[in-house]
Amino acid sequence: MIDIKFLRENPELVKENIKKKFQDKKIVLVDEVLELDTKNRQAKLNGDNLRSERKKLSNQIGEFMKAGNKNEAEKVKSKVNEINAKLEENEKLENEYSDEIKSRMMKIPNIIHDSVPIGKDDSENVEIEKFGEPTVPNYDIPYHGEIMESLGGLDLDSARRVAGNGFYYLQGDIARLHSAVLTYARDFMINKGFTYCIPPYMIRSNVVTGVMSFEEMDAMMYKIEGEDLYLIGTSEHSMIGKFKDQVLRKDEMPYTMTSYSPCFRKEKGAHGIEERRSL
Repeated sequence: MIDIKFLRENPELVKENIKKKFQDKKIVLVDEVLELDTKNRQAKLNGDNLRSERKKLSNQIGEFMKAGNKNEAEKVKSKVNEINAKLEENEKLENEYSDEIKSRMMKIPNIIHDSVPIGKDDSENVEIEKFGEPTVPNYDIPYHGEIMESLGGLDLDSARRVAGNGFYYLQGDIARLHSAVLTYARDFMINKGFTYCIPPYMIRSNVVTGVMSFEEMDAMMYKIEGEDLYLIGTSEHSMIGKFKDQVLRKDEMPYTMTSYSPCFRKEKGAHGIEERRSL
């Protein structure tokens, strides 16, 4: 999430960045945040002034009580109670403004690095480096699902009965190959100096909102009913959360970690559009 101080000082830059991501409908969020931020800072100032006034009056109460002037002390107490009521309302207002600001800030995209080329979709990707020349074999390329089925390693029919379309059983040597590839990838990264980590498969909502937008969260993640927990859509979510609210020492950086987990995703939209069968 963008630092609100950065947004205050660079609203036009943030708007331009939104345009670069072709998310123009979000531009209005910048002005909304600025307006809410002004109101929130004013509410905080009002709260500070009320607390300062309450402190002065509380001191007066002590002085009146020492002097034996209970009537005046009671009058001042009445004023303190009025201030307490105002403070309670003001704090509610601060919380409302803060929540509204956060909900909008979470939807505003982060700033694109200057080195990133701008394009509306992958058709406008810029080729950085190329190795060799692509070749097309002069025979039909087998579909990977058919290969696995022919080897007895893929069972779609049973998976449909158990869980519906989009699921599968891997079995036999194909299942062993699956595990072997994961083991190879794990050891490859470990040999490169990375620390291997198996993360929690569920995370709390405050971690979720720190790693993705509300729209992405609703479209991708499964929530555990009755609990403040979500199934992770990728191990990145847990790995980012690992460092949440931590002070990281510069002399200990970089943290080189690699992880593996199942990925629980709703996969709405175009997922599987290039698949020939329900895998």
